[in-house]
Amino acid sequence: MNKQIPGIHHVTAIASDPQRNVGFYTTVLGLRMVKLTVNFDDPTTYHLYFGDERGSPGTLLTFFPWPGSARGQRGTGQVAATTFSVPEGTLDYWEDRLRQRDTVLFKRQWRFDEEVLAFLDPDWMQLELVARPRADASAPWEGGGIPLDYAIRGFDGVTMWEKDPAPSLDLLTGTMGFSIVGEDGPRIRLQAATDGPAALVDLLHMPDGQRGTHGAGTVHHVAWRTPGDAEQQAWREEIASLGLRVTPVIDRQYFRSIYFREPGGVLFEIATDPPGMDWDEPVEALGSRLRLPSWFESQRKDIEAALPALMLPGDGPDG
Repeated sequence: MNKQIPGIHHVTAIASDPQRNVGFYTTVLGLRMVKLTVNFDDPTTYHLYFGDERGSPGTLLTFFPWPGSARGQRGTGQVAATTFSVPEGTLDYWEDRLRQRDTVLFKRQWRFDEEVLAFLDPDWMQLELVARPRADASAPWEGGGIPLDYAIRGFDGVTMWEKDPAPSLDLLTGTMGFSIVGEDGPRIRLQAATDGPAALVDLLHMPDGQRGTHGAGTVHHVAWRTPGDAEQQAWREEIASLGLRVTPVIDRQYFRSIYFREPGGVLFEIATDPPGMDWDEPVEALGSRLRLPSWFESQRKDIEAALPALMLPGDGPDG
């Protein structure tokens, strides 16, 4: 079987206040809330999904918001920056928009001949916007209050901080089909096997960096796409053959998942594209009510009582 990683499926991070998280990603960044569910391993907390209109793989940023959780520390062995793609010529708009909303901004920089705007979300998770021509080919979410010519098009890539990038590089290029497409000092840029969106990963060599600690404002894991179950099983067998500890296939309802840590410590997931975010609700209703897996439905009343109250996009007087 010809196995290829087309790119990122989703990125999952940790937040503190769920209402603040929803407000920032839907109102400030203009993403669609495409799924309101719970952490399947801890149903006392939400699992919030943001993305494009359909919640397409390659656009999904998801959060476990634990109220009052301590802030984590970005460091080696983590995805330290998550980058979205926006059309060329839009960074002035985004810099003004983010500044008006008191977002912590960093000085714009050039990276591999592309302009990048870095900033922090309310939990100090580092995000980036990169202006690139191919962003224009992707369809944005039209209901996010952002002019369509400026709206986020999905992921561009992620940056992993590594004490020693060599073993991670071997895995990504030797097993997972990535290719080196650029080097700039301590930064190595890799591209997935297909030349599509959400296909880049940067390895940043941080030999003196401190090990990252999980908490609010840090990425929990990055998930890579695979077309279906057969390909996922082949990946599982190959990863296990390398001596890496890989989980059994886990049903996440909207995709199926396997998890393992790459040699530098970043938690990787390989997730199937199907069934998709519209598996249990139509596209027009995505994210409009709490969805639970079947094994939690009998506990719905208790789960709803334990979860913090949450105002969803469209719930206000003007919604």
